[in-house]
Amino acid sequence: MKKYIVVFLALLPSLALAQFRVDRTGFQPQNGTVVASQGTSLVVSWPTTAREKGRLVINLENGKPLFTSLQLSQQGTFKEIAKALDPAFVLTIGKRDLISQNGWNIFFDKTNKLPHKAYAVALNKRAASVNTIGTRTVVRISEVQAAHFKGDIEITVYNGSPLFNVAAVMATEVDSTAILYDAGLVTKVPVWKTLAWSDTGDNMQQVPANLSEPNKAQAVKYRTIIGVNDQGSLAVFPAPHQYFYPLDEAYNLDFTWYGSGYRSLVPEFGIGIRQDLMGDRRWVPWVNAPPKTRQRLNFFCLLSTDSPAKALADVKRFTHNDKYPVVPGYKTMSSHFHNEFTMSVVLANKPIPEKPAFVDVFKNSGVDIVHLAEFHGPGHPKGPDSLRLRELKALFEQCKRLSTKDFLLLPGEEPNNFFGGHWLEFFPKPVYWIMSRKPEMPFVTDDPTYGKVYRIADKNDMLKLLELENGLAWTAHARTKGSTGYPDKYREEAFFKSDHFFGAAWKNIPADLSEPRLSRRVLDLMDDMANWGHKKHVIAESDIFTMEPENETYAHLNVNYLQLDQLPAYSQGWQPVLDVMKQGKFFVTTGEVLFPAFTVNGKGAGETVKLPEDGKSAISLTVDWTFPLTFAEIVSGDGKAVFRERIDLTKTLPFGKQTFMFNTRLKGKKWVRVEVWDAAVNGAFTQQVWLE
Repeated sequence: MKKYIVVFLALLPSLALAQFRVDRTGFQPQNGTVVASQGTSLVVSWPTTAREKGRLVINLENGKPLFTSLQLSQQGTFKEIAKALDPAFVLTIGKRDLISQNGWNIFFDKTNKLPHKAYAVALNKRAASVNTIGTRTVVRISEVQAAHFKGDIEITVYNGSPLFNVAAVMATEVDSTAILYDAGLVTKVPVWKTLAWSDTGDNMQQVPANLSEPNKAQAVKYRTIIGVNDQGSLAVFPAPHQYFYPLDEAYNLDFTWYGSGYRSLVPEFGIGIRQDLMGDRRWVPWVNAPPKTRQRLNFFCLLSTDSPAKALADVKRFTHNDKYPVVPGYKTMSSHFHNEFTMSVVLANKPIPEKPAFVDVFKNSGVDIVHLAEFHGPGHPKGPDSLRLRELKALFEQCKRLSTKDFLLLPGEEPNNFFGGHWLEFFPKPVYWIMSRKPEMPFVTDDPTYGKVYRIADKNDMLKLLELENGLAWTAHARTKGSTGYPDKYREEAFFKSDHFFGAAWKNIPADLSEPRLSRRVLDLMDDMANWGHKKHVIAESDIFTMEPENETYAHLNVNYLQLDQLPAYSQGWQPVLDVMKQGKFFVTTGEVLFPAFTVNGKGAGETVKLPEDGKSAISLTVDWTFPLTFAEIVSGDGKAVFRERIDLTKTLPFGKQTFMFNTRLKGKKWVRVEVWDAAVNGAFTQQVWLE
């Protein structure tokens, strides 16, 4: 009898796991990934390099920490980097204004000033599944809940890296909901000896890990906080762009936290990522959570058997050290910055620094060309003449002074007159113009001090100026903010149909954590404009104000890689920059996904290709990436409808470069373009190739 009791007791753990219902039908062992049962736990092992492995011991028993152990091998021997950890999520639920402006595309919302409440996300372990998705393995555990949000925990490990992602994937049935989330890893027992991060001056800092220390919000560089013990380091960080909802400023709002009692909702000691509910104290729209959409409240972890400095260096690789890398044959350009250096410093009788801090911010970010949007509030765009011309002269002088052979600071404005909505202008040289003209005044005069001066009365004058000076204009933050309803409202206007109206600009507004790509608002507009029959393009814009070294700049940046071998000299004008834009010879990216080459039947972006009768097309796309890729999408249109062909790329490993050949049929189509998105919802998209 005793023998049977012993056997029965030995079987209890496996019986408990069996009763827990772990569905493994979607799991396929491959490339060294193994999922095994160990008592009430699942043990997930995956290859992090050709010789090393990571291991997660996941406890499926309620009341026990979800992560019994996090391990990484070194020379074949596993080291325990952390133990007895639970993921912690705090979901703040507020109200979205869907009435006053433009529905879910709203930016001018102040959710922080409206009623809202924060909830700790509770995990009740009832069921689990393991699925293979390309080269990644996903463990899903049901269920989690916070107020009227319900869903699952998803743990994703990525072959080829000691990287994994933890997400509370949740949905609500309640309409008009806006959210923010904070997250991290917490414990009741000593796990780390110290905590480490890089301060905003790019210096490593380290403090003791004291379990009794109250929680503290911490400003860091690279959005990362690290737990350290004798065995190694565990870095916790968010998706570098998706996590940050749109704001007018890129302030560093203390995006990490450590300590116990986080927000009086998470009693344990932990480390993690956070958002500031008040944002930049301007317009604070938070994140959309439409009904039934599965919002991914997620963060990344990276295991290291090395020092925190080395762990952080490994994290920084995913964003090229928060710098846009050099791609041969291209120059990087970023647009739409209301720095207001002219009015706030130059004409404010303040000392003018030899090199303002914002110049180094751009250069350190790998931006070669900066297109400003000055006098957006300050200044006298409509005159009087003496003030307006003086302000333009000061702007042009500073741009010339601060431009070098490897950096161009170029003048630009967001005029917001004449056309409707908000728009940007870009001339290939300094142009003096005043945004008003009385009937008795001439369109252009010759000023003895400033030379040719234009005065603009209406949209016809503005188009004439763009034509005479070979400038470009485009819709800023299309279909949102001050451009709600535009460019749709003026799509039949002569100025919009002109070759001098470039198109629109792309930025991640609004934020939505259920989307696998950023800013569908503008990507949809890009397709609409092409179907309207116009060869318009979409350029990346940042639309932020101050650019200081301590800011969280990279999260809010995006760039355009223009097909330029070299920068033109400021003194000779920058027409080549506008030519490349106008021709569509560029791609847009958040920085982690790059397109060194792209053709459709041998023709590149902005060009026209004649299709064979059967429409067979070969798309060649060279992609350079950091985070493992998720999918590519071939987007095309026939003048009426938009067609999407999604290509699964989940078999990719982190840090790759490959030329993909996509064979497709484009018969009857008039244009085609390509997007690629990765596991952290970073991405890039080409401009259209036009089809005949």
